[in-house]
Amino acid sequence: MKFAAFKEGMVITHPPVVVGEEEMLAFSRRYDPQWFHTDPQRAQEGRWEGLIGSGWMTCALAMRMLVDVALHDSEAFGSPGIEDLRWTKPVRPGDALRMETTVLSVRRSTSRPELGILKWTWRLFDQHDELVLELTATSLFDLADKPQA
Repeated sequence: MKFAAFKEGMVITHPPVVVGEEEMLAFSRRYDPQWFHTDPQRAQEGRWEGLIGSGWMTCALAMRMLVDVALHDSEAFGSPGIEDLRWTKPVRPGDALRMETTVLSVRRSTSRPELGILKWTWRLFDQHDELVLELTATSLFDLADKPQA
């Protein structure tokens, strides 16, 4: 989507993606090697009563979904960060996660009019419609050659 297509209040969705156990294990072994993410047998005896995915993998999945439905053909070039990141429920092998993203604000920078600033809330829900991830992100767009609307 182009920056001009984003409107305050708009909701952008991505259909469910099933999270596989091998994908969870591979990610966690490489980037978040805590036993409850990497050892299915030991995780069975732990607090979560089974293997759970790394929250960082859940964030990466959310990013992929957002690129697929909104950012792949945009002027976006980065982000200064996120706010209020919450993992509200563990993600387990076989969960089907879907995304709902709500645009909170869309504006041009007053000091740098070639810069578009988009603030949005990303939410992932599992197959039971239970929230598993919520964060608010700011994305930056290069509008250098775009006329102001």
